[in-house]
Amino acid sequence: MSESTGPASFGRVEEDGTVYVTTSAGERRVGQVPDVPPAEALEFFVRRFLALETEVSLAEARIGSGALGGDEARKKVDALTTQIGEANAVGDLDGLLARLQALAPTLAAKQEAKRAERAEAHARTKQAKEGMVTEAEKLAAGNDWRDGVNRFRTLLEEWKALPRIDKATDDDLWHRFSSARTTYTRRRKAQFAERNAARSTAQQAKEQIIAESEELAKTEDFGVGAAGFRDLMNRWKAAGSAPRGVDDKLWARFRAIQDEFFGRRNAVLDEQNAEFTANQKAKEALLDQAEASILPVTDAEAGKTAYRDFLAKFNELGKVPRDAIRTLDDRVRKLDQAVRNAEAEQWRRTDPEARQRAQDTVDMFTAQIDKLTAQRDSAEKSGNSKAAKEADASIATYTSWREQAQKALDEFTA
Repeated sequence: MSESTGPASFGRVEEDGTVYVTTSAGERRVGQVPDVPPAEALEFFVRRFLALETEVSLAEARIGSGALGGDEARKKVDALTTQIGEANAVGDLDGLLARLQALAPTLAAKQEAKRAERAEAHARTKQAKEGMVTEAEKLAAGNDWRDGVNRFRTLLEEWKALPRIDKATDDDLWHRFSSARTTYTRRRKAQFAERNAARSTAQQAKEQIIAESEELAKTEDFGVGAAGFRDLMNRWKAAGSAPRGVDDKLWARFRAIQDEFFGRRNAVLDEQNAEFTANQKAKEALLDQAEASILPVTDAEAGKTAYRDFLAKFNELGKVPRDAIRTLDDRVRKLDQAVRNAEAEQWRRTDPEARQRAQDTVDMFTAQIDKLTAQRDSAEKSGNSKAAKEADASIATYTSWREQAQKALDEFTA
């Protein structure tokens, strides 16, 4: 390296070994190396310059590649600038400073990019936290007591993983998130406390129902017992759920008591049904016989006597199955109505007052016909044909009415 062009060209050595470096600010002393040749003295300080030059080159490379950027790059450039300005070295120190100054636009661009990146990250973080706050407040107002608590745990972990933003905004969002979480927790505890109280009340109510069912199951009045169990079942449903696990055990006890009662009732009813079925068959046979012997009723008194005998035997036979009652009753009513109709008809035909009314009607029509006949005959003798025709028309009408009245009168003498 030529001293006239290399780093050594920026320095000189006095006879006592004092070394100077030349910069744009002038010449300054950098050190002294006594008792050595001038070239050797310069070389000592040139090596220091070369070390600084290497650091500047390394900084340029790292900043240019992006390995060093932002505040870290700025600090490195500032440190080298200070170090070079005070360096006890011989070389183009102004050139090194110029090279560092040339990095300013790159540093500014990187700082701007860093600020934009931070602003974008800040906006994303703010948006994420605002979304968490909105969801937290929605959860706090809802009633999802099972999944909600797990979601709050997840949101809290996600919140902790996010960086802080500006203090005022971050504190405000955290206050809203924390308040929502506290509100949800308090409402959830109150809900579970209320639910536990309701379940405890339900347990007591169901235990009381079981106690009542145990007494009711002893009754021999199965109608009363069945109605009572229906009421108890309605009360059971209205009582709500007892604590988990307890409710199933209580239901098993209550169901077993019901099964025992209805099983006993069904056994008795099966026995009764066999008896009732036999009664049904006997009543149907008795009805067949009565319908054959009584219907049609030609003699009201005989029919009435036969019906009474039938009814006494019918009632002695006892109960029949429920689904057979209406059919049997309908047949009995038809027999009864037939006898009643025969009695009414006989009374109508033998009632002296009714016969007299019928005779009076026939006599009245006969008298009117005789009167009209005399009027017609008189009109014919006098030559009044119009009056004679009118009298004939009236005679025809009254004759028709008398025939109908005579038929009614004839029924009393049949």
